[in-house]
Formats: sequence, structure tokens, C-alpha cells
Amino acid sequence: MDLRHWKPSREPGIPVYQQLYERFRDAIAAGQLRPGDRVPSIRSLASELNVAKGTVEQAYQILLGEGYFLARGPAGTVVSPQLASLAAKRYARVPASSLRASPYVPAEDSPPLPFQLGLPALDAFPRKTWARLANQNQRSLGGVAMRYPDPVGYAPLRRTIAAYLGVSRGIACLPEQIFVTAGYWGALELVCRSVLNPGDAGWYENPGYIFARQFLKQAGMHVHAVPLDEDGLNLIAGQQHCPQARFAIVTPTHQSPMGMAMSLPRRLQLLEWARQQQAWIVEDDYDSEFRYHGRPLPALKSLDRDDRVIYTGTFSKVLNPGLRLAYLVAPLSQVERFQQAAHYSGGPGSILTQATVADFMEQGYFARHLRKMRALYAQRRAYLVQALQQILGERLQVQSQAGGIHVLANLRRAEDDRPLAKAAQEHGLAVQALSDWQISPAVHKGLLMGFANISDQGMADEWVERLSLAIAEPS
Repeated sequence: MDLRHWKPSREPGIPVYQQLYERFRDAIAAGQLRPGDRVPSIRSLASELNVAKGTVEQAYQILLGEGYFLARGPAGTVVSPQLASLAAKRYARVPASSLRASPYVPAEDSPPLPFQLGLPALDAFPRKTWARLANQNQRSLGGVAMRYPDPVGYAPLRRTIAAYLGVSRGIACLPEQIFVTAGYWGALELVCRSVLNPGDAGWYENPGYIFARQFLKQAGMHVHAVPLDEDGLNLIAGQQHCPQARFAIVTPTHQSPMGMAMSLPRRLQLLEWARQQQAWIVEDDYDSEFRYHGRPLPALKSLDRDDRVIYTGTFSKVLNPGLRLAYLVAPLSQVERFQQAAHYSGGPGSILTQATVADFMEQGYFARHLRKMRALYAQRRAYLVQALQQILGERLQVQSQAGGIHVLANLRRAEDDRPLAKAAQEHGLAVQALSDWQISPAVHKGLLMGFANISDQGMADEWVERLSLAIAEPS
């Protein structure tokens, strides 16, 4: 490893010793430095980089302390030979196929993949406003931000969420009912720990959100697929297939991924079922803020008179998924059980992040951002729909929907959507097959495509042209 041409940054920020430490650590991880390789002496490296001897010595001390380096006295310092055996043990049993990156997620330093689902418009996020609020909180919170965070969530954020839900979603709730979680999975984990038991049976929309189904199975739940009709979850089919269900996971405002809204009669039927069965309804309200025609539909929770609905929302779609923040509204009768379970869960993470979200909402930036994004997404959806109609109109038919940040394109021909999606992914397009969102046998066929990061009509045309070429002769 030749460091002679590496020039450490002198700008304020990361200290030079830390830059040097990370340089060596990354080189070892990449295989540029191997176990047993000798590294330059402190004196010679300091001379080559024109830095103080103490700077290099500080970096080496960290590397020695963490086991990357091994000092051998007069023989010099080497990359620890023990790293070879550790690496062999770590990867010996891991199949090569399992180390591949997900076809739906780009590398950390890459832009979003074309058509990537579940990702909001990153180019439209108000970074400067966010950075200013974060810096203000960093200064004002001081030592508070370094303490263990409250496992139920930062109190000011819980108050802000309760007020927001009362106005925007018609949900009358107390701050004590709000639990901030590490993403939607954190909310599901809290539900499983609080009101469910391993082995409980429940209803799952088919098609439905893939990762919720997988999480529930990992948590030991028996998930039964319930088909959809034009009104949403088919309760008659659910009662026939799984009459003993103790819970139902639903997306009533904007069904994921089909896009329809659950009708009012069906909502009332579902609530009555939950009352009679003493079952729980988990309402996943993942992107209700993005409705392009009229006001957002009221939440199912707003109709709940028997305290059977557990409402969940997320900041991943409305702000950005890097926050890893979601929340749930626990039934008032179950708050104590949720509090006990929260103390044994991972918690929502950094106080600083939660405080910044609270300020972003309280100071009006959240509402302003949502208004901007509704208009932006309506335009970006139009870009994609126009491109699909002009380029692939003979093969795909875009399903109309009133909101969301993805489109569902139904297949006009009787063909399998999985090979089409696979061909698209092999061409770098994060298109997903609707069949993969269903428990077999798949009844609905189509392609799912995100449009939030399409900046103009030219980009939409380019992406769809690539898709057209990719699926011309699917493998």
C-alpha cells in the first residue's frame, strides 16, 4: 500500500490521525494490506506525509488497540496475522450467493436505482433547513443528546405526533399512546411483544407488503393470505380460511401494492369483526399524506370505537428512510403493556434525530414539505405514465390511483411478470414483479415501479426505453 501520494485533508472536520486510521482500516478490509504485511515506521510515514510524528503515532495506537496492527519491537509493525484466521472463520460457511447485494438497493455511494420502490424524492428534501435545525439541537440539547434515549420515544416528538394525527388523520390520542420506533419493523416488533404471542394466526393482504409478511413469520406468527377485491381485504374469504385469526395487517388508505382504498362499508365490517373476535387490527398508514386528488382519506383508527386498532405511521416515505423512524398509536387500554415491551426492544435511536423531527414539525416545515411533495409527485407520476403509454403502451397498462409514490403497470398479455422483472433488474432497473408480493399461487400480474426520483420527462423516457429493451427478450 503506497501512501506517498495520499494527501490528508487539512479542512476542519475529520482529524488527520482519524483519516489515517480509516485509510489503513479500509485498505485491510479491501485486501490491499494483508495479514502479516509490514507497515511503514511512524517516523518514515510522518516524513512522507509531512505530518507530525504524534499524529501518525495516535493513528497507530488506535489500530494496535483494535487489533488491526501487531507491534514486533525491532522487527517493526505488521498487519495482525490473526486477521487471516478470523476472516476465514467469518466467511467459511457463508454461501457466495448470499453475499450479493440486493437487486433493489444500490451501493451506499450510488444514486437511487431507476424505479426504486419505497424511496421518496431525495433531491427535494430540504437539506439546509434540516441541517440548521439539527445544529441548533446539537447545541441546545448538550449532554441530553448523549444520554440513553427513552425507549418509548422522545417526549416532545410524541406530543407533536399526537397533535399532528389529531388534525391530519382524525385520530384523537394522547402523547402517552404514541410510541416512536426504529422504522416500521420496530413498530411490528413492539406489536408482537405487546399483544401477540408466537404461534398466533393472523390475516395478511394478498398481494401485500413483502417485508411485513417476512417479519411476522420470523416472529413466529402464522400468516394467512387473504385475497383482495375492489373494496379491499375480503373478510368473507378471511373468515373461511382462518376463522381463528387474532390479528389483521391492513393498508386501508392506499393498499400496498395494488393502490385501492378500503371502502367505508368494508372498514366498518373489519372493525366489527375485530370487536367480536377480540382481535387486533394493525393499520399501516405508510404514505397517506401523498394523495393527489382531494384531501387524504381518514384513518381507520379514526373510526375505532372499541380500541382494537393499532395505528402505525412512518417518516421514511414523507422525509427519508435514513432517519429509521416510525411510530404507532397504542390502544389506550394497552399502553402499559406497550411500555413494558418497549423497555426490552431496541428503541427509536438518537435523541438528536428525534428532536430535529419534532422541530421540523412544530415549526411548520413538515406541512410545507408535504404540500410541495404532493404537487411534485403528481407531476413525476405523470412523467412516468406518459412514457409508459408512449413506449410500452401495447404491453403495459398503468393502473389509475389517487396517491402513493409508485405505479402498478398491469400486463396486457398473458405472460409471467417474474422473468420481465428479472430482465429489468439485470439491466440495473429496480422493477419488481407483482407476483413476488403474493403468496403463491399469484393471481395478479404486473410490474411495480417507483417514480419519486424521476426529475423530468426526459429521464422518464430514458428509463422506460431501457425497460423496453430489457423486457424485449426476457431471459
